[in-house]
Amino acid sequence: MKAGIHPAYNECSVICACGNHFKTRSTHKGDIRVEICSNCHPFFTGRQKLVDTEGRVDRFTKRLQRVDAAKEAKAAGKKLVN
Repeated sequence: MKAGIHPAYNECSVICACGNHFKTRSTHKGDIRVEICSNCHPFFTGRQKLVDTEGRVDRFTKRLQRVDAAKEAKAAGKKLVN
């Protein structure tokens, strides 16, 4: 490696919005502030949940129930009224 062309690789502090902080090394000058870290991220904490945006899951289950009801009605010889 050539001398004098690489940035300084110093120890810095990473501070999360949840209050967690830890030390790391980076070429960044000063502290690094992040919104989410491994201490508060739902994937790492096990508190991950399915986010139902705009009721899409509910609409899908209702449509699936209508299709199943139509199949049962057709098998029974009845006509389904919506």
